[in-house]
Amino acid sequence: MCVSRCLRCVAISLVVLAIICMLSNILLLLPELKIHFLLEGHVTREATWVTGLWGSGFLVALGARVFVRSSRAGGCCAFRRQMLCRVVHSVMCLLAAGFCCLVSFTGLAQGPLCLYNTSSTQTWGVPLQPHPDSHAGYLYNRTLWSGVCLEPRGVVQWNVVLFSVMGSASGLQTVLCGANILNSVLGLILGQGLCHNQVCVLSLINITISVRT
Repeated sequence: MCVSRCLRCVAISLVVLAIICMLSNILLLLPELKIHFLLEGHVTREATWVTGLWGSGFLVALGARVFVRSSRAGGCCAFRRQMLCRVVHSVMCLLAAGFCCLVSFTGLAQGPLCLYNTSSTQTWGVPLQPHPDSHAGYLYNRTLWSGVCLEPRGVVQWNVVLFSVMGSASGLQTVLCGANILNSVLGLILGQGLCHNQVCVLSLINITISVRT
């Protein structure tokens, strides 16, 4: 497959995944689809970092735009210059998506911020986070999903689904960006298309043999 065609396929995939991450992060900020939890500061900490918006969202979409532009570059020198630029953007996207993936699965493992009953009163906190002395985490005990958090309603299932989606999407972005770095190096060495470069290499070998003979 031509390197330019790979660029467009990767760019389109990254944009779709970026949209998924942005929507997931926005919904995480709006439990029960109500904004007052966000305004009152009663939203899970990892969601308020909005890594799905600026990391796997904006930065990755910006990198995808560069990939599409570099796939249209004409000429050997211009194409290779774009490939070098694309390596830099691929590394940036990989770091952004990787950080979003890490934050997403951290938020998934820690559990949501919610209103729950203590021994004396009701308070806001993270009651489902793993504790060595009590439980290994709510993900391994689904009976905790509906009996601990009082508000927002259904926040446990809400966070599990959305953090899982955002973490999986950003993880896939990380894989694509890593593959894109290898593809960029390949384009930097071989040019716009493997098939064309193979012909060029064979021609150079034939010319070298002819000169030597």
